[in-house]
Amino acid sequence: MEEQTTFDPKDVEENKVLAALSYISILFLVPLLVKKDSRFCMEHAKQGLALFIIEVALWIISFIPILGWILGAIGGVVLFIVSLIGFIYALQGNFWKIPLVYDIAKNFKF
Repeated sequence: MEEQTTFDPKDVEENKVLAALSYISILFLVPLLVKKDSRFCMEHAKQGLALFIIEVALWIISFIPILGWILGAIGGVVLFIVSLIGFIYALQGNFWKIPLVYDIAKNFKF
């Protein structure tokens, strides 16, 4: 059974806009550097970092003719949708453990 992630409601209310920035490419650095004391921001920033790493990997893969172009295009659309959902969840004050991405993100220790 999946563990439920709970956050301090005051922390969520004060930091949900900054947490949402985590899902806009390199802007994951903003909550990571500005709100180190906010667990809500840190969890979103970790997922933002994981998504950014995947984004860079897809960009590199997209230089491979044909197969890389296809993977890059499909991966880019999937990343955009996942990032948009994460952004909306953060603005609503929720946390979505993105499948596969959360598994990468939970290994970051900061």
